[in-house]
Amino acid sequence: MLKLPTYKRSPSRLAIELNPVDRSGNPTKRRGLVLRSMAELVAFNEAYEYDKLTKLIEMLEGVNQSKTGKGKSEEKVIEL
Repeated sequence: MLKLPTYKRSPSRLAIELNPVDRSGNPTKRRGLVLRSMAELVAFNEAYEYDKLTKLIEMLEGVNQSKTGKGKSEEKVIEL
């Protein structure tokens, strides 16, 4: 739970921060996903179910692994 401060004309309000934890229980990100309403939760759920997102993440992992020397990637262009 987060207490968001007053911002311009918006009053202070509560929000939920989703941040995955590692094996020792420490947050894996500096800042997690902040949700302020049910509509935002529904929108993110729909975005996560988007088929091309999984494909894109797999491609990004391949590129990132090749940059660290853990894998080989000869593709220069990522197509969706």
